[in-house]
Amino acid sequence: MKINDKTKEKLPLKNLDNYYVVADFDRTITTGNSKTSWSILAGSDLVPKEYIKERDAYYDIYRPIEIDESLDLEYRKEKVKEWFRLHVELFVKYKISEEVFKKAATDLRIMEFRRGAKEFLDYMHEKNVPVIIISAGIGNFIETFLKGNDCFHDNIYISSNKIIFKDGVASGVDKNIIHSLNKNEVSLPDEIREKLRGRENVILLGDQTSDLLMVDENEHEEVLKIGILTDQNNLENFSTVFDIVLEESEDYVDLKNELIGKEN
Repeated sequence: MKINDKTKEKLPLKNLDNYYVVADFDRTITTGNSKTSWSILAGSDLVPKEYIKERDAYYDIYRPIEIDESLDLEYRKEKVKEWFRLHVELFVKYKISEEVFKKAATDLRIMEFRRGAKEFLDYMHEKNVPVIIISAGIGNFIETFLKGNDCFHDNIYISSNKIIFKDGVASGVDKNIIHSLNKNEVSLPDEIREKLRGRENVILLGDQTSDLLMVDENEHEEVLKIGILTDQNNLENFSTVFDIVLEESEDYVDLKNELIGKEN
Protein backbone atom coordinates (compact mmCIF):
# COMPACT_ATOMS: atom_id res chain seq x y z
CA MET A 1 0.00 0.00 0.00
CA LYS A 2 1.41 3.36 -1.02
CA ILE A 3 0.50 6.30 1.23
CA ASN A 4 1.80 9.80 0.66
CA ASP A 5 3.67 11.45 3.53
CA LYS A 6 1.04 14.10 4.20
CA THR A 7 -1.66 11.44 4.62
CA LYS A 8 0.53 9.25 6.85
CA GLU A 9 0.59 12.07 9.39
CA LYS A 10 -3.20 11.99 9.67
CA LEU A 11 -3.57 8.24 10.18
CA PRO A 12 -5.17 6.51 11.88
CA LEU A 13 -8.30 8.64 11.71
CA LYS A 14 -9.35 9.68 15.20
CA ASN A 15 -13.09 9.88 14.65
CA LEU A 16 -15.38 8.73 11.85
CA ASP A 17 -18.34 10.84 13.00
CA ASN A 18 -17.33 13.65 10.66
CA TYR A 19 -16.81 11.37 7.63
CA TYR A 20 -18.85 9.67 4.96
CA VAL A 21 -17.75 7.35 2.16
CA VAL A 22 -18.21 7.98 -1.55
CA ALA A 23 -17.37 4.89 -3.59
CA ASP A 24 -17.37 3.67 -7.14
CA PHE A 25 -18.68 0.11 -7.46
CA ASP A 26 -17.40 -1.85 -10.48
CA ARG A 27 -13.85 -3.12 -9.78
CA THR A 28 -13.65 -0.91 -6.71
CA ILE A 29 -15.93 -2.84 -4.41
CA THR A 30 -15.88 -5.84 -6.74
CA THR A 31 -12.71 -7.63 -7.84
CA GLY A 32 -10.56 -6.31 -10.66
CA ASN A 33 -11.50 -9.26 -12.87
CA SER A 34 -15.23 -9.06 -12.15
CA LYS A 35 -17.54 -8.13 -14.97
CA THR A 36 -18.77 -4.55 -14.85
CA SER A 37 -22.47 -4.22 -14.20
CA TRP A 38 -22.96 -3.26 -17.88
CA SER A 39 -21.28 -6.49 -19.02
CA ILE A 40 -22.83 -8.90 -16.53
CA LEU A 41 -25.51 -10.17 -18.88
CA ALA A 42 -23.00 -10.74 -21.68
CA GLY A 43 -21.03 -12.95 -19.30
CA SER A 44 -24.01 -15.15 -18.53
CA ASP A 45 -25.94 -17.75 -20.47
CA LEU A 46 -29.23 -16.01 -19.70
CA VAL A 47 -29.56 -13.79 -22.75
CA PRO A 48 -29.80 -14.29 -26.55
CA LYS A 49 -26.54 -14.48 -28.49
CA GLU A 50 -27.84 -11.69 -30.72
CA TYR A 51 -27.93 -9.35 -27.72
CA ILE A 52 -24.30 -10.19 -26.90
CA LYS A 53 -23.22 -9.65 -30.51
CA GLU A 54 -24.82 -6.20 -30.70
CA ARG A 55 -23.60 -5.26 -27.23
CA ASP A 56 -20.01 -6.20 -28.16
CA ALA A 57 -20.23 -4.21 -31.39
CA TYR A 58 -21.21 -1.09 -29.43
CA TYR A 59 -18.33 -1.71 -27.01
CA ASP A 60 -15.82 -1.85 -29.85
CA ILE A 61 -17.08 1.48 -31.21
CA TYR A 62 -17.55 3.50 -28.04
CA ARG A 63 -15.05 2.21 -25.49
CA PRO A 64 -12.02 3.61 -27.36
CA ILE A 65 -13.73 7.02 -27.42
CA GLU A 66 -14.48 6.87 -23.69
CA ILE A 67 -10.83 6.35 -22.72
CA ASP A 68 -9.13 8.53 -25.36
CA GLU A 69 -8.13 11.65 -23.42
CA SER A 70 -6.79 13.31 -26.57
CA LEU A 71 -10.40 13.82 -27.73
CA ASP A 72 -12.57 16.74 -26.70
CA LEU A 73 -14.20 16.01 -23.33
CA GLU A 74 -17.66 17.22 -24.32
CA TYR A 75 -17.55 15.04 -27.45
CA ARG A 76 -16.56 12.03 -25.35
CA LYS A 77 -19.37 12.74 -22.89
CA GLU A 78 -21.96 12.83 -25.66
CA LYS A 79 -20.68 9.64 -27.29
CA VAL A 80 -20.59 7.70 -24.00
CA LYS A 81 -24.11 8.89 -23.15
CA GLU A 82 -25.19 7.72 -26.62
CA TRP A 83 -23.52 4.34 -26.00
CA PHE A 84 -25.31 3.79 -22.71
CA ARG A 85 -28.65 4.79 -24.24
CA LEU A 86 -28.16 2.34 -27.11
CA HIS A 87 -27.29 -0.42 -24.65
CA VAL A 88 -30.48 0.21 -22.67
CA GLU A 89 -32.39 -0.03 -25.95
CA LEU A 90 -30.93 -3.52 -26.39
CA PHE A 91 -32.43 -4.55 -23.04
CA VAL A 92 -35.80 -3.41 -24.36
CA LYS A 93 -35.33 -4.88 -27.83
CA TYR A 94 -34.51 -8.34 -26.48
CA LYS A 95 -37.12 -8.15 -23.72
CA ILE A 96 -34.64 -8.83 -20.91
CA SER A 97 -36.67 -9.69 -17.83
CA GLU A 98 -36.24 -8.42 -14.30
CA GLU A 99 -35.77 -12.03 -13.19
CA VAL A 100 -32.76 -12.39 -15.52
CA PHE A 101 -31.21 -9.25 -14.01
CA LYS A 102 -31.62 -10.65 -10.51
CA LYS A 103 -30.22 -14.07 -11.38
CA ALA A 104 -27.14 -12.66 -13.16
CA ALA A 105 -26.29 -10.38 -10.22
CA THR A 106 -25.95 -13.33 -7.85
CA ASP A 107 -23.61 -15.40 -10.06
CA LEU A 108 -20.20 -15.39 -8.38
CA ARG A 109 -18.54 -16.40 -11.64
CA ILE A 110 -19.51 -12.99 -12.96
CA MET A 111 -19.14 -10.58 -10.04
CA GLU A 112 -17.72 -10.91 -6.53
CA PHE A 113 -16.54 -8.73 -3.68
CA ARG A 114 -12.95 -7.57 -3.55
CA ARG A 115 -11.33 -9.24 -0.52
CA GLY A 116 -12.45 -7.56 2.69
CA ALA A 117 -14.87 -5.17 0.95
CA LYS A 118 -17.96 -6.71 2.55
CA GLU A 119 -16.32 -6.51 5.98
CA PHE A 120 -15.39 -2.89 5.30
CA LEU A 121 -19.02 -2.05 4.42
CA ASP A 122 -20.23 -3.96 7.49
CA TYR A 123 -17.85 -1.92 9.65
CA MET A 124 -19.09 1.37 8.20
CA HIS A 125 -22.63 0.25 9.00
CA GLU A 126 -21.61 -0.64 12.55
CA LYS A 127 -20.10 2.84 12.97
CA ASN A 128 -23.08 4.52 11.29
CA VAL A 129 -20.94 6.05 8.53
CA PRO A 130 -23.01 6.81 5.39
CA VAL A 131 -21.77 5.10 2.21
CA ILE A 132 -22.74 6.70 -1.10
CA ILE A 133 -22.16 4.47 -4.11
CA ILE A 134 -21.95 6.59 -7.27
CA SER A 135 -21.70 4.24 -10.21
CA ALA A 136 -21.78 4.57 -13.96
CA GLY A 137 -23.00 0.98 -13.90
CA ILE A 138 -26.49 -0.42 -13.40
CA GLY A 139 -28.03 0.17 -9.99
CA ASN A 140 -30.36 -2.83 -10.26
CA PHE A 141 -27.36 -5.18 -10.34
CA ILE A 142 -25.60 -3.33 -7.54
CA GLU A 143 -28.62 -3.45 -5.23
CA THR A 144 -29.34 -7.12 -5.99
CA PHE A 145 -25.68 -8.04 -5.47
CA LEU A 146 -25.53 -6.28 -2.09
CA LYS A 147 -28.84 -7.80 -0.98
CA GLY A 148 -27.69 -11.26 -2.06
CA ASN A 149 -24.62 -10.87 0.15
CA ASP A 150 -26.59 -9.51 3.16
CA CYS A 151 -24.83 -6.20 2.72
CA PHE A 152 -27.46 -3.69 1.58
CA HIS A 153 -27.39 -1.85 4.91
CA ASP A 154 -29.54 1.15 5.77
CA ASN A 155 -26.48 3.44 5.64
CA ILE A 156 -25.81 2.59 1.97
CA TYR A 157 -27.26 4.77 -0.79
CA ILE A 158 -26.92 4.04 -4.51
CA SER A 159 -26.80 6.70 -7.21
CA SER A 160 -26.59 4.85 -10.51
CA ASN A 161 -28.43 3.98 -13.71
CA LYS A 162 -31.67 2.24 -12.82
CA ILE A 163 -33.39 0.08 -15.39
CA ILE A 164 -37.16 0.26 -15.12
CA PHE A 165 -39.47 -2.63 -15.93
CA LYS A 166 -43.01 -2.91 -17.19
CA ASP A 167 -44.80 -6.21 -16.63
CA GLY A 168 -41.46 -7.71 -15.60
CA VAL A 169 -39.63 -6.71 -18.80
CA ALA A 170 -37.05 -3.91 -19.30
CA SER A 171 -38.68 -0.74 -20.66
CA GLY A 172 -36.02 1.96 -20.27
CA VAL A 173 -33.81 3.81 -17.79
CA ASP A 174 -34.99 5.99 -14.91
CA LYS A 175 -33.94 9.68 -15.01
CA ASN A 176 -30.61 10.83 -16.43
CA ILE A 177 -27.83 8.48 -17.52
CA ILE A 178 -24.74 8.43 -15.29
CA HIS A 179 -21.48 7.54 -17.00
CA SER A 180 -17.77 7.67 -16.21
CA LEU A 181 -17.33 11.21 -17.52
CA ASN A 182 -20.24 12.98 -15.82
CA LYS A 183 -19.97 11.82 -12.21
CA ASN A 184 -19.24 15.43 -11.22
CA GLU A 185 -22.74 16.29 -12.46
CA VAL A 186 -24.49 13.75 -10.24
CA SER A 187 -26.87 15.45 -7.83
CA LEU A 188 -27.70 13.54 -4.68
CA PRO A 189 -31.36 13.52 -3.60
CA ASP A 190 -32.32 15.80 -0.71
CA GLU A 191 -33.02 12.86 1.61
CA ILE A 192 -29.43 11.64 1.16
CA ARG A 193 -27.97 15.12 1.61
CA GLU A 194 -29.84 15.35 4.90
CA LYS A 195 -28.10 12.18 6.11
CA LEU A 196 -24.74 13.82 5.37
CA ARG A 197 -25.46 17.03 7.24
CA GLY A 198 -22.63 17.85 9.66
CA ARG A 199 -20.16 15.48 8.02
CA GLU A 200 -17.51 17.62 6.36
CA ASN A 201 -14.94 14.96 5.46
CA VAL A 202 -15.05 12.34 2.71
CA ILE A 203 -13.35 8.99 2.15
CA LEU A 204 -13.35 8.51 -1.63
CA LEU A 205 -12.82 5.09 -3.21
CA GLY A 206 -12.28 4.50 -6.92
CA ASP A 207 -10.37 2.45 -9.48
CA GLN A 208 -10.13 5.14 -12.17
CA THR A 209 -8.86 8.70 -12.08
CA SER A 210 -12.27 9.77 -13.41
CA ASP A 211 -13.74 8.62 -10.08
CA LEU A 212 -12.16 11.70 -8.53
CA LEU A 213 -15.02 13.60 -10.19
CA MET A 214 -17.44 12.10 -7.67
CA VAL A 215 -16.51 14.72 -5.07
CA ASP A 216 -15.76 18.44 -5.31
CA GLU A 217 -12.85 18.97 -2.93
CA ASN A 218 -13.72 22.66 -2.61
CA GLU A 219 -16.94 21.75 -0.83
CA HIS A 220 -15.29 19.72 1.96
CA GLU A 221 -12.78 20.22 4.73
CA GLU A 222 -10.94 17.08 3.68
CA VAL A 223 -11.23 14.45 0.96
CA LEU A 224 -9.14 11.34 1.55
CA LYS A 225 -8.68 9.90 -1.94
CA ILE A 226 -8.09 6.13 -2.14
CA GLY A 227 -7.26 4.48 -5.45
CA ILE A 228 -7.85 0.77 -5.98
CA LEU A 229 -5.15 -0.36 -8.40
CA THR A 230 -6.07 -2.80 -11.17
CA ASP A 231 -4.02 -4.15 -14.05
CA GLN A 232 -5.54 -1.42 -16.22
CA ASN A 233 -3.65 1.29 -14.32
CA ASN A 234 -0.16 1.87 -12.98
CA LEU A 235 1.08 2.72 -9.51
CA GLU A 236 3.13 5.76 -10.51
CA ASN A 237 0.21 7.55 -12.14
CA PHE A 238 -2.19 6.67 -9.33
CA SER A 239 0.27 7.88 -6.69
CA THR A 240 0.23 11.38 -8.16
CA VAL A 241 -3.55 11.85 -7.74
CA PHE A 242 -4.61 9.50 -4.91
CA ASP A 243 -3.53 9.88 -1.27
CA ILE A 244 -3.55 6.11 -0.74
CA VAL A 245 -3.15 3.42 -3.38
CA LEU A 246 -4.33 -0.09 -2.58
CA GLU A 247 -2.46 -2.59 -4.75
CA GLU A 248 -4.00 -5.71 -6.24
CA SER A 249 -2.43 -8.06 -3.66
CA GLU A 250 -3.86 -6.03 -0.77
CA ASP A 251 -7.43 -5.97 0.48
CA TYR A 252 -9.92 -3.84 2.38
CA VAL A 253 -8.80 -5.31 5.70
CA ASP A 254 -5.36 -3.81 5.07
CA LEU A 255 -7.03 -0.52 4.18
CA LYS A 256 -9.24 -0.49 7.29
CA ASN A 257 -6.21 -1.18 9.51
CA GLU A 258 -4.38 1.79 8.01
CA LEU A 259 -7.37 4.12 8.22
CA ILE A 260 -8.69 3.25 11.64
CA GLY A 261 -6.09 1.07 13.37
CA LYS A 262 -6.00 -2.66 14.03
CA GLU A 263 -7.50 -2.39 17.49
CA ASN A 264 -10.79 -1.22 15.96
